[in-house]
Amino acid sequence: MTLHTNRLIQETSPYLLQHAHNPVNWYPWCDEAFEIAKRENKPVLVSIGYSACHWCHVMEKESFEHEDTAKLMNEYFINIKVDREERPDVDHLYMDAVQAMTGSGGWPLNVFLTPEAKPFYGGTYFPPRRAYNRSSWPEIITAIHTSFTERKHEIESQAENLTQHLINANPFGLGTPNNQNEKELFSKETLSTIVDRILSAADKTWGGFGNAPKFPQTGVIQFLLRHYHAFKDEKALEQALLSLDKMIYGGIHDQLGGGFARYSTDEKWLAPHFEKMLYDNALLISVLAEAYQLTKRKLYLDTIHTTMAFIQNELLDSEGGFYSALDADSEGVEGKFYTWSKAEIDFILGEDANLFCKYFDVEEEGNWEHTNILWVSKTMEQFVSENEIDIELFSQKLEQNKNLLLAHRNNRIKPQLDDKIILSWNSLMNIACSKAFAATGKEEYKDLAIKNIHFIETNFFHLETNTISHTYKNGLAKYPAFLDDYAYLIQAYIHLQEISGDTQYLMNAFKLLTEVKLNFEDENSGLFFYTSHSQKDIIAKKVEIYDGATPSANSLLALSFHYLGIIFDNQEWKDQAENMLLQINSSISRYPISFANWAIFLQVKVMGLAEIVITGNSVNASLAEILREYYPFKVLQSANQQKDIFPLLKNKNFNSDVEIYLCKDYICSRPVENVKDLKNLLK
Repeated sequence: MTLHTNRLIQETSPYLLQHAHNPVNWYPWCDEAFEIAKRENKPVLVSIGYSACHWCHVMEKESFEHEDTAKLMNEYFINIKVDREERPDVDHLYMDAVQAMTGSGGWPLNVFLTPEAKPFYGGTYFPPRRAYNRSSWPEIITAIHTSFTERKHEIESQAENLTQHLINANPFGLGTPNNQNEKELFSKETLSTIVDRILSAADKTWGGFGNAPKFPQTGVIQFLLRHYHAFKDEKALEQALLSLDKMIYGGIHDQLGGGFARYSTDEKWLAPHFEKMLYDNALLISVLAEAYQLTKRKLYLDTIHTTMAFIQNELLDSEGGFYSALDADSEGVEGKFYTWSKAEIDFILGEDANLFCKYFDVEEEGNWEHTNILWVSKTMEQFVSENEIDIELFSQKLEQNKNLLLAHRNNRIKPQLDDKIILSWNSLMNIACSKAFAATGKEEYKDLAIKNIHFIETNFFHLETNTISHTYKNGLAKYPAFLDDYAYLIQAYIHLQEISGDTQYLMNAFKLLTEVKLNFEDENSGLFFYTSHSQKDIIAKKVEIYDGATPSANSLLALSFHYLGIIFDNQEWKDQAENMLLQINSSISRYPISFANWAIFLQVKVMGLAEIVITGNSVNASLAEILREYYPFKVLQSANQQKDIFPLLKNKNFNSDVEIYLCKDYICSRPVENVKDLKNLLK
């Protein structure tokens, strides 16, 4: 009999380290755990979560820290703990299995496997005693032990069937391309259908799409902004801006410290689950940058700056990497760090408290679970008008009061920081920095993007093995990069080139896209597996196409094949992009909220990309001016010397101060010398 102990103390993941002192004999995901399971003829429990997950903490406290429960787990199972952010491949696979078995999923995810890693039973949170119409955790683990001991053949058969289902199941939404699809798909009519479907699911009062819980759905908002830009559809613009406004004014947005929580539990965006994730904030900055370029509304500019400040204050490593998340809980209570009693605010603000509380909807008995979340139910303009006060004076006073409360809040016990650095999320944040710089012109954001890409290249790239890692912490890079690591990083390089004119970023993107094609491609579909061909420690490879909380890697790769196909005049890549889009075909118009990023690529195919080239000795001023404008459908290159490897930089004049070319399929109009004339050409 092997002597088991909790093996998590050697790990770097904050989530795994949270569990390192449980009486459960946890293993990290490793071959050794499965070998022991085979030797001891025991099923494997895989429990998956992440450090900012509220219900993960609850189940740990109730069950995994409980001596008697842990004793049962240790006796009956080999127990594996997985950080879903470190091993998204393991999470995706077993989440699919649990959803196939139960019809729902979430975290913590608890799934039971045979010693061959094949799933046969699972669920999410289980209470310590029967509650919520759920069996208790001790009942579940005892029943599974009994079944595995007495009816092992049945369980193995069930596990085999489920595993075959996971291997053979087509990704939701995948179709078969044909010529009819192509004609119908690449049309303005399809884009109009998509908008109609999105608006039919939209909340016209509180913004967002669908019912509570509400997620930011930044891809859908971005699609609507771009649709308005192309077709001047006011309804699309209204819903996009309403959604942004309500989130900015809502409790999902930290009204004092900046930054956004992951989602709202209610329709009004009042009560979030309070965890703040890097990827959500990155995606929100990116879409706010587009909204600001389009509308020039100060609200969006201010929110870009406060969200960037939150990232820099709370999630930025001194070397230039971005941390993953801040927990929802502090002192064991969800949202405690962020919420207020009215008495507390009265004490801190004195005579200013009354107006402040009125503006932020602070109530004596609380506006959420006997405490108060700061949120704004009326715009400042409406509020000052109704209360007959001067907007300038009120705005200044509000900032002073917010700073007083923030200083007080900073003395509280902070939520735990998840300080692992994930390549894909850093790449999304890098894109956000580039887009924030483009929209605002603030050089600090460009410098941050460049420093971050240097951090990534230094710590995630391994030149001796020509490999890239997925996570980094304490000088240690771990796990082979997944498809979204590559897909987001390629896009980060593309955006960096646009804001800097440095063509080396395009060469890096070219190299990575070539590697993706070599190491991840599913030759049957022309789409890409989430894990590389060389990865062997999971039972099934998956092609993922659904745009969830983050864009699907396949949708971003399709955009990159198209964009870089133009940059390098590579017809094969342009064809690949089109084929990828045709694979998804009718799902985009049928389920646009689930395929929003594919819909954005469809917009690109229908509208075409304007090829804009700036040359000369003084390109920077014109480049900055172009970046501030809203041109979502463009390829942009700027240079002060000819580089023949790039078709758009061939045969251009580099001797004057500045020349701006508008091209289509590499055929360029006569150059103009200022952005105003370019605007006229673009019209």
